[in-house]
Amino acid sequence: MKRRTFLTLSGALAATSVSATPANEPEFSWKMVTSWPKNSPGPGLTAERLAERITAMSNGRLTVKVYGAGELVPALEVFDAVSRGTAELGHTAALFWRGKIPASVFFTAVPFGLTPDEHAAWIYHGGGQALWDELYSGFGLRGLMAGNTGMGMGGWFKREINSLEDIQGLKYRIPGLGGDILQRMGATPVVLPPGEIFSALQAGLVDGAEWVGPWSDMALGLYKAAPYYYWPGFHEPNGTGECLINLQSFAKLPADLQAVVNNACAAENAYSLAEADWHNAEALATLVNEHGVKVRAFPEAVISAARAAAADVLAEFGKGDPMSQRIYTAFEAARQRAMGWSRISTLAFLKARDENA
Repeated sequence: MKRRTFLTLSGALAATSVSATPANEPEFSWKMVTSWPKNSPGPGLTAERLAERITAMSNGRLTVKVYGAGELVPALEVFDAVSRGTAELGHTAALFWRGKIPASVFFTAVPFGLTPDEHAAWIYHGGGQALWDELYSGFGLRGLMAGNTGMGMGGWFKREINSLEDIQGLKYRIPGLGGDILQRMGATPVVLPPGEIFSALQAGLVDGAEWVGPWSDMALGLYKAAPYYYWPGFHEPNGTGECLINLQSFAKLPADLQAVVNNACAAENAYSLAEADWHNAEALATLVNEHGVKVRAFPEAVISAARAAAADVLAEFGKGDPMSQRIYTAFEAARQRAMGWSRISTLAFLKARDENA
């Protein structure tokens, strides 16, 4: 086909595609509030792409404007803002709502819990989404997986952690169940929104802090305030970001736009995990080789104590309110199921691949 003919035909097809959209289709303009600094590597970029996906996939019939943390509402008030209809969408993490809904933590990350792939398997195929829907329904909300920062790191420390004694009295920025575990080990957990982590660490308001992984952590400049970077991130083996959806607003959308929102979330969830894995590898090398960061493994005594504390913390959900009991039971069943397979698949392969493992 000659180039001129091809271009003419392409233009005609494009015009046909645009004109095929009925002129009387309703249009919607939505707001998305987030818990992240705007365009921050990792979740901040994920929120922007999610809005772009929805706008593009709907052919502009559903446009979404993103507001970073503090632009419309504070970072930790996203849940309430979407619940009351201040915004139709939120991009955040379920573990932030632990004080309001204890079992919400199961839908972000659980210490010694599920990896990103295992978590997705539980949500999509193990009944996790139905439990999530039920948990949020009383607030007029639905949560969907819409981003993942992958495996977390153990965090940044101003001094080395050589023993359990070094945990005693440590002021550590860490939300969710990870904070409960560190508290039982003698530390003082501190909850701060992402945008305040660096200043708190630099000013000595905290002795250590965790955020996400090398890529996102480097963007916040945490290496400038603490030289020691610890692994593994036993408190956060998964980094699911949630898209909060106001159910009343969602119900007003026609079925095809509802499908756009659902599928945009699923697409961004997969894309962002791949993005995090790719950039984390490069960022870790940069932190070590260019910024002199000292990467350390937690002592085995710390890991063992954390594992024991995690078992106690999680077991308490089984004695809590009926909804928390159900979610804990379902999650633990999914974890046991996943461990049986991962032990002879992922874990076995990684050990076989790396002679130093």
